[in-house]
Formats: sequence, C-alpha cells, structure tokens
Amino acid sequence: MKKDIHPDYHVIDVKMTDGTIVQMRSTWGKEGDTLSLDIDPSAHPAWTGGGARLLDTGGRVSKFKKKYEGLGF
Repeated sequence: MKKDIHPDYHVIDVKMTDGTIVQMRSTWGKEGDTLSLDIDPSAHPAWTGGGARLLDTGGRVSKFKKKYEGLGF
C-alpha cells in the first residue's frame, strides 16, 4: 500500500440521542472528538419498528379493503 494516502483512523466518542456515549474508531474528526447524533438506532423508526403508517393514496387501500371485505380481513 502507498504511504500517506489513507485518512487517520482513530478513536472518537459518539453521543447518542439519549445521552449515552460510545467509543468508536472512525476517520471523522480528530482523536478524542465527540460526534453528537440527531438520529441513532435507539430512536429511529427503521431500527425500532415503530411509526410506520399506511398512506391511502388515491383510495387504493380503501378500494382493496372493499373488494376483499368478505374474506375475513
């Protein structure tokens, strides 16, 4: 590998939305810097499984439910 072309890989503190601090290795910032997150796996719906809503665009969901209402849905 060529020398002096790769970024510095060091330990930083990552502050989660609930205030907990996790140490990780990263190329972001400098050794010992703190990265504060706005969204993290403990709060984001993609990881927590909450907050998903079914949008009825153009009445498609209503039309589907009406079409198959007799099948026990």
